[in-house]
Amino acid sequence: MSTFIKQMVNKKIKQLTPDELLHYAQQYNFSISREQAKAITAYLHQIDIDPFDPGFRAKMFKELARMTDKNTADQAQSLFQKIIKSYGIEALFK
Repeated sequence: MSTFIKQMVNKKIKQLTPDELLHYAQQYNFSISREQAKAITAYLHQIDIDPFDPGFRAKMFKELARMTDKNTADQAQSLFQKIIKSYGIEALFK
């Protein structure tokens, strides 16, 4: 089951559009511009993604801080932790 979940998460990240990202930003009270959303999704589409690896996540949030700001990256990291906890899948992200 965990392989299936990992594949679904990776697929969703790879298919994320700037408009979807802006929608999520609004939904979760983040402030990002359209240009930042485009840069973030372009970054996610061009790299090999492994959000289940703590080292990769640290690199990803550092890059997010570079594209936006540290506060936005910290908010995203906090939200990420809340979401995986709410779905009970913390064990996949260790």
